Amino acid sequence: MANAHLRPAEPEPSLNRVDGRLKVTGAATYSAEYPFDNLAHAVLITSTIAKGRIANINAKPAEAAPGVLAVISHKNTPGVPAYPPVKQPAERAPIGTAFRVFYDELIYFSGQPVAMVVAQTLEQAQHAASLVEIDYQTETHQTDFVANRSTAAIAVNVQRNKTSPFQDYDRGDPDALPSAEVKLEATYTIPTQHHQPLEPHAIIAVWEADDKLTVYDKNQGVKSAQGNLAQAFKLPREQVKVNAQFIGGAFGSGIRVWPHTVAAVLAAKQVKRPVKLVLGRELMFTSVGYRPFTVQKIAMGATKTGILTAITHEGTGQTSAYEEHLERTILATRAMYACLNVSTRYRLLNLDVNTPTWMRGPGDATGMFALESALDELAFALQLDPLELRLRNHADADPERNLPWSAKSLKECYRIGAEEFGWKNRKPEPRSMQADGLLVGYGMASSLYGFHRHPSKAKAVMQADGSVVIQSATMDIGPGTGTAMTQIAARILGVSPKKIRFDLGDSSLPDAPGQNGSATIPSVGSAVHDACKALKNKLLILGASMPGSILSSAWPDEIVIKNGRIYPNAESRSSVLYTDILKYHKLPQVEMTEESKSGPERDQYSMYSFGCHFVEVHVSPVTGEVRVKRVVTCADVGKIINYKTARSQSIGGVVGGIGMALMEESVMDHRYGRYVTSDFASYHIPVHADIPQIEVFFVDQPDVHVNPIGAKGLGEIAIVGVAAAVANAVFHATGKRVRELPITVDKLV
Repeated sequence: MANAHLRPAEPEPSLNRVDGRLKVTGAATYSAEYPFDNLAHAVLITSTIAKGRIANINAKPAEAAPGVLAVISHKNTPGVPAYPPVKQPAERAPIGTAFRVFYDELIYFSGQPVAMVVAQTLEQAQHAASLVEIDYQTETHQTDFVANRSTAAIAVNVQRNKTSPFQDYDRGDPDALPSAEVKLEATYTIPTQHHQPLEPHAIIAVWEADDKLTVYDKNQGVKSAQGNLAQAFKLPREQVKVNAQFIGGAFGSGIRVWPHTVAAVLAAKQVKRPVKLVLGRELMFTSVGYRPFTVQKIAMGATKTGILTAITHEGTGQTSAYEEHLERTILATRAMYACLNVSTRYRLLNLDVNTPTWMRGPGDATGMFALESALDELAFALQLDPLELRLRNHADADPERNLPWSAKSLKECYRIGAEEFGWKNRKPEPRSMQADGLLVGYGMASSLYGFHRHPSKAKAVMQADGSVVIQSATMDIGPGTGTAMTQIAARILGVSPKKIRFDLGDSSLPDAPGQNGSATIPSVGSAVHDACKALKNKLLILGASMPGSILSSAWPDEIVIKNGRIYPNAESRSSVLYTDILKYHKLPQVEMTEESKSGPERDQYSMYSFGCHFVEVHVSPVTGEVRVKRVVTCADVGKIINYKTARSQSIGGVVGGIGMALMEESVMDHRYGRYVTSDFASYHIPVHADIPQIEVFFVDQPDVHVNPIGAKGLGEIAIVGVAAAVANAVFHATGKRVRELPITVDKLV
């Protein structure tokens, strides 16, 4: 079960999810569910080798199969207009090149799309795909991170960009570590982990005309997808429409336009009819990215009283042989604690695998596992309470940028979390607590994630009947975007949420960023706030201009609006309806579009979300089985817009962190460079039985410097630090420090 509370008490009732009924009744339409006449079905055929080239493709048996419309490969592709001409002989793409689907005969990773069958039905396409014969010339592949780690290097793009945050970083005295009174050095490993949302990726591609494309795609950013597809197919941007109104989870896997999307568009162009392509679960492991395998080495120095004197943090992450994917792995270490001497290094290892991508809490979830585990180890070496060590090294200002925080209530998070968890009952020695014959461990960790606010637009429309339509090309991958935006609009306009509709997930709507980086509420929420405020002011001016209007002499600061009625002040019983204003002026509607973006405050303050997690685990001393029994999490994310959806976000992050700590690992057979975890039977994620009582708390204090609504991001910070808190609790229970995730029984017995 899960409980949640606000500190202070919740100021106003939370709105239930505005799309909840649609989802639970099956009325919500997802990308693969749009009905089209003459719809064709596509099935991808993927490489069975990790490196080499296609020697021959025999598609004739498939082409002769019933219902087959086309078999597409590099031999007969209609081609992506933006791709450069193919060289003969084919040459491997230089580092930094996005994968080009059906471009040439070269193989870059196992599971690479090499051909596609398009048929009248899905079953016909699947059968025909099994008939395609492909011969390969294999080359020696490298997929083993551990065996190849020594070849990692500074990313090429980082070498070119001297202002990149991934440049080698040194603060203070680089030689401070050797002279520290107490020293610690350890290496931590995060395996490859895949997003694996319940809804697989899917697309329906429709060419409305030779120069007009519509796609229904599982994508986290319809505007960026629109731009990418327009560029790829050399179309005017306005001639490409991307729709993604409902998404069944993504966790970062939908941020990019992936090769299967381009493949479906190519297929629809070739067969001249709508084409649907749905990735099977196995293809979800090779088609839409993952959290990259990462090894981190941390060294810490401190005084005997627990004051940090030096930190070095080296991170090495994997990427593909053709692209460079950079993660924020080492960046949190620069800002989290007050330490004068800090050095960070980040390296990339190119392997013959598909390209990683951002996964919930990208970089920071990985980096904070190492940092917060190391801090727990240091606390044990110092014989100091882990929470006390963090308090002694609390950063009152940003030590990296030398700027004040826009707002920071991390100490209050610590206080609330420790009090609600009962941290004072923790006995300091490992293996000193038991219950029902099981070892009991208490662990905790801090959390932080950078604040992101991108330029965003929103349109607010008041219609003649008093209903309101808000529009923005933002997304909802599950957190309840429409619900939060409706609540913001209702609060500003004084209109019942039942009379407000929020439109999203359509690239024809006003510009908005994709849903990633915990930026939606700070960015789009601010635009909705500004658009609704502008609409309200316009309506007030129109109302005041009516003959004999009670608003003509009203002070703007005293006006009260309730249920669509405008009162000149709180004591007045006379009011003017929004509908009366539109009726008098003979207006079918009044609308305002506003853009909201950051200003000079970004250079005046350092902006982050903060939080902490407290975890209790029970471990069998016989089998080593770990069960998380209780979690308390507290977040400082500015103003809480909607309590219910924020609570759900926090619970989801904790669930993801538990999976990250105890279960999730994508295993590759390096003999073939192929994943052997290819379904939910082999790739384990938490189920209900794995999830304990989760108590969620919020400080709920607006950050007045970040945006007009005072809200910061929550989605990422909810998972950052959870894996470390679990690992620290396991150490407290067992006395065994596991530095390589996931924490499985073989590492404890």
